[in-house]
Amino acid sequence: MPAEQNVPVAHTHHQSDAALPAEQQRSVDWAQHIGHDKHSGPDRGHHRHAEMDHAGMDHGAMGHSNHGTGHDHGAMIADFLRRFWVCLVLSVPVVALSMMFQELAGYTLDFPFREPLVIALATLIYFYGGWPFLSGMIGELRTRKPGMMTLVAVAITAAYVYSVAVSVGWLRGTERGPMDFFWELATLIDIMLLGHYLEMKSVAGASRSLELIVQMLPDEAHKVEAHSGGGITLSDVKVNTLATGDLVQVRPGERIPTDGEVVEGKSSVNESMLTGESVPAQKAKGDTVIAGAVNGEGALQVRVTHRGEDSYLNKVVKMVQEAQNAKSQTQTLADRAAGWLTLISLSVGLLTLVAWLWAGKDVAFAVERMVTVMVTACPHALGVAIPLVVAISTAISAQRGLLIRNRTAFEEARKITAMVFDKTGTLTEGEFGVTRVQIVSPTLDETGLLRIVAALEQQSQHPIAQGIVREAKNRQLDLPGITNFQSITGKGISATVDGQNVLVVSPGYLKEKGIPQPADDKSNGAETVVFVLIDDALAGYVALADKIRADSKEAVQRLQQAGIDVYMATGDNQQVADAVAKELGLNGVYAEVLPDQKVSIVKDLQQQGKFVAMTGDGVNDAPALAQANVGIAVGSGTDVAAETADIILVNSKPTDITNLVEFGRATYRKMIQNLFWATGYNVIAIPLAAGVLYPNFVLSPAIGAVLMSASTVIVALNAQLLKRSLGPGILTDETGA
Repeated sequence: MPAEQNVPVAHTHHQSDAALPAEQQRSVDWAQHIGHDKHSGPDRGHHRHAEMDHAGMDHGAMGHSNHGTGHDHGAMIADFLRRFWVCLVLSVPVVALSMMFQELAGYTLDFPFREPLVIALATLIYFYGGWPFLSGMIGELRTRKPGMMTLVAVAITAAYVYSVAVSVGWLRGTERGPMDFFWELATLIDIMLLGHYLEMKSVAGASRSLELIVQMLPDEAHKVEAHSGGGITLSDVKVNTLATGDLVQVRPGERIPTDGEVVEGKSSVNESMLTGESVPAQKAKGDTVIAGAVNGEGALQVRVTHRGEDSYLNKVVKMVQEAQNAKSQTQTLADRAAGWLTLISLSVGLLTLVAWLWAGKDVAFAVERMVTVMVTACPHALGVAIPLVVAISTAISAQRGLLIRNRTAFEEARKITAMVFDKTGTLTEGEFGVTRVQIVSPTLDETGLLRIVAALEQQSQHPIAQGIVREAKNRQLDLPGITNFQSITGKGISATVDGQNVLVVSPGYLKEKGIPQPADDKSNGAETVVFVLIDDALAGYVALADKIRADSKEAVQRLQQAGIDVYMATGDNQQVADAVAKELGLNGVYAEVLPDQKVSIVKDLQQQGKFVAMTGDGVNDAPALAQANVGIAVGSGTDVAAETADIILVNSKPTDITNLVEFGRATYRKMIQNLFWATGYNVIAIPLAAGVLYPNFVLSPAIGAVLMSASTVIVALNAQLLKRSLGPGILTDETGA
């Protein structure tokens, strides 16, 4: 693969406080609402459970889609259960006293005022048990989006009105006499309430992962207060009262209450629930820590650096919420299907009523068939099929270091056929160590050259720069002051040192300016070299080596086994790039390229018919990330505000990118499974409900309700199984998915 020309070693400065994206469209009526004070960040004491409105189907007065009711999700679940038990108790005498049921069961139980008693009990069941569906229908009709609640409300209302009319003599009933089906109405409402309760219990688990993230933030912190005499005291304060610059003490085993910098102490910190990194990180003075991480065996004193909306934890929660609420192409398809199914259900129900009346059947039979069709065909399962998977996949992905900003891109990760990697910090560890310092100018020695280079590089966050600064610190060198610091995009940096103009640049810069490179600057194929120019004259160079990550080869092999070609695009020189590519077995390599030249690489691969994923640091690689079918920001650590990326990887591990593809494929498969479960049963159930097998088989409204509720519960439980799918070794060719 031919290399693009110029530009090794591009010094990049990561933008740590880039703004979070504008709020995405909230059109999916499945919303995770995590309460937080916009000044103080997430607060477990103000946390509110998920509130749901399944694909636009308002569940009525319990406030499924309305904050104003004051009920949290736990209260909604309890309310459904309470209504179920009350209605079940009332249903026992209704069923026992129903003449239709007595005829079916073969017994007789009659007494004065039996009929009025049954009507009174059935009325209580209809209004108390059916109220969530009746009020839900009103909400749907107001928005002109009839859905599941409309279907259920129409069905139970038709059953109730017909039965009352028969009981009071307004209708003659069947050819066998005045036969109501109050008992069918009672059992139908009981089953619908129970089905909703079971579904909501299953659905509640979808928000559990995100809740756990929020609950990792402690309520209180041990604030360190210094006395004028030199002593300190600890006072327990609310986390949301801390200010930037405050000191807090974190004892062994406690959760870190705030983002900050360690100023005293040493300990290992478990950040697995935040970054997906399973190995505890060793923290000492000068290291950063994240709110919610678990401190190990040592005590730490931490200075607060971020609070409220600036904290890493809060950014994660916001991004997960945005991803869960964003509507993807698959969700749009499901929404359309649910809308059409509602219209079909209403139409088929009315046609069934007319057809049986036209065929000469009595009104009771025709109404029963219509009720059964409407209940059986409710698109409730279809309404929750996709949002459930979305809620689970985004929350679990966040726990494992994958932050999803673009739902569609995440789902389309299954289509990736070409993966373009950065080298530094992704395929390699990014921990550059100085291997050689070579002098060209006779007026400098090795120490003098390193002092000058380190003075400039301490302004940069690039791994190469950090490696040079580390070497200077190890040698305990005093760095000179600099002025007029400038970054030369993709080529290097410049500044004034002791009145001299100093540039630290890449080999590509030397080529561009026609400056010959020293003959001995390529002694090691794995080395990266930066050159030092003083007043436009070559003064020397520094060579560094970057070790390939232990899991890079495994990640590349797993991607290739899944049918994905793996490429590397780097600003490093061709020799270094070829050495890395050979060791990892890459399909192609592009060396000495500027960040903006990576756009051409992505376009070329796309023109070859490939579905391209691009990895970058989210800032300088923004054009390429935007051009790629899937843009992935890596190497950002706890800075999660990469503007142009579709997905952000908290860590830079290549296996995290492999996991992204795995997660995308597993999530898509689960969505397809749920769509099948949500719609497949209707193909058989709706004709049976309409009575196509009459008189050999007739599906009752209660059984239709059981089938509808069962499909919804199955969809909810199947979505929960996604947690098992998101494990190691699930990456397979899509053709076998």
